[in-house]
Amino acid sequence: MNVKIKRLHPEAVIPKYAHDYDAGFDLVATEDVIVEPGETVKVPTGLAFEIPQGYELQIRPRSGVTLKTKLRVQLGTVDAGYRGEVGVIVDNIASDPFGNFDHYPNGIDRNPIERQEQEYEYDAYIIRKGDRIAQAVIKRVEQAQFIEVDELSETARGDGGFGSSGVKA
Repeated sequence: MNVKIKRLHPEAVIPKYAHDYDAGFDLVATEDVIVEPGETVKVPTGLAFEIPQGYELQIRPRSGVTLKTKLRVQLGTVDAGYRGEVGVIVDNIASDPFGNFDHYPNGIDRNPIERQEQEYEYDAYIIRKGDRIAQAVIKRVEQAQFIEVDELSETARGDGGFGSSGVKA
């Protein structure tokens, strides 16, 4: 499958698969973004995609970022008709119970960053320009035809949801 990509920022990184048989390719930040505890930000990638009709681009977390930090990439969908810049939505789920505002932010690799004359909350992170912040997967999608009815068919589960099957195996 060929996917057209437009570079919207001179330092945007054209994606590639890191290994044979990888499902996802990395999305890279084009600027430094500070993410304070409890904050949600959009990280620019500097790229626009022309996804073929019948497909979507799914934005997903990178496992290392999720495991090693308090940053959480939100799942996202880029529809085939969208031609704007792809951004990555990132939450910092850390909380700072002590109200420390004299700690420099951590990079996504948890190394302190020296910043003169700037103060950030404890557990703030900086996503640096050039950091691989998320991954993306291109998947086939189908559009449904919706039919309004008065009744739905019966099943053993019925309307049971939200934990109705329990948690023990």
